[in-house]
Amino acid sequence: MRATLERAHLLKPLSHVQRVVERRNTIPILSNVLIRADGASITLKATDLDLEIVETVEAAVDQPGAITVPAHMLHDIVRKIPEGARISLDTNPDGSTMTLTAGRSRFALQMLPETDYPDITAGEFTHRFQLAAADFKWLIERTQFAISTEETRYYLNGIYFHAAETPDGLRLRAVATDGHRLAQAQVTAPEGCEGMPGIIVPRKTVGELQRLMEDPEAKLTVELSDTKIRVTFANVVLTSKLIDGTFPDYDRVIPKNNTKMMQVDRVDFQSAVDRVSTVSSERGRAVKLSLGDGALTLSVINPDSGTATDELIVDFDAEPLEIGFNSKYLLDITSQLTAENASFAFADPGSPTLIHDGDASKTLYVLMPMRV
Repeated sequence: MRATLERAHLLKPLSHVQRVVERRNTIPILSNVLIRADGASITLKATDLDLEIVETVEAAVDQPGAITVPAHMLHDIVRKIPEGARISLDTNPDGSTMTLTAGRSRFALQMLPETDYPDITAGEFTHRFQLAAADFKWLIERTQFAISTEETRYYLNGIYFHAAETPDGLRLRAVATDGHRLAQAQVTAPEGCEGMPGIIVPRKTVGELQRLMEDPEAKLTVELSDTKIRVTFANVVLTSKLIDGTFPDYDRVIPKNNTKMMQVDRVDFQSAVDRVSTVSSERGRAVKLSLGDGALTLSVINPDSGTATDELIVDFDAEPLEIGFNSKYLLDITSQLTAENASFAFADPGSPTLIHDGDASKTLYVLMPMRV
């Protein structure tokens, strides 16, 4: 194999694919990136057996071929080469090393045969639809924070995507929960996702998708099966296994009869929660909301360091209510809201609270209370 290309043209796709590669691997080939030169381009591919990213970039190919070399080492080398340099990739005749040349710099990297490189893309994808990158990224951003990190409940370690029938028509919906809070976001369902299987996309895949969707104007092609998802945009193809599990019936935990309504300025509320939680301890992040006629008092009591209170004017005309929440969870949710006012729907101090923007048809959040 012999190919030449600009340093910047190699660094960008290499930085994308090498993120998939785990730093420690018991299988040596999984530490490598597969480089295939053909026609007028080179293709880079990396996998951890659950997630695979393939990216193609233009290059001057003198001799086609395919090799695998250590991913992180190659990325570090290319990153340290001066901007504007041209990089040549050559394999030696016996196929044991690849030589990278840039100006007066020369590196020889050990290779492993490309025939040993795994491929996780086999199998048929039953559903296929196109979606604006901005919409897909928005669904992820509004729900990602609520993904559970508890490994024992593995089926909560991702975002649940499915087609949902609503009074306004079919929606592509994303849901994530960790048992303490729940986030739901939805967009108009694109043509082709009717009857799609409900899928749980793993946390690592969600993170990579978010980073790769750099152009909000781009269109994505999403392909699904019961076990895999493949997302194609521009010159990048991401394929991932799905979490093999059943997402809980989240609709049962969304309150339907919370009648005590509070409207509050979102920015003022966020700032007040942030201020009073300064005195809270790592173990006890509880903030108490005391609601009366048109007023909200936020308070935190930390026996080890002190107390804090703050008051806000709110729109609330139900019976007085005292309820506690984890301040971090409260800030996580309010940071997702975009409207000027945040809407809270309460039932009682022991029941879940419903939180949303002005437009509840796009996003909603559920937060479990804490004892205070």
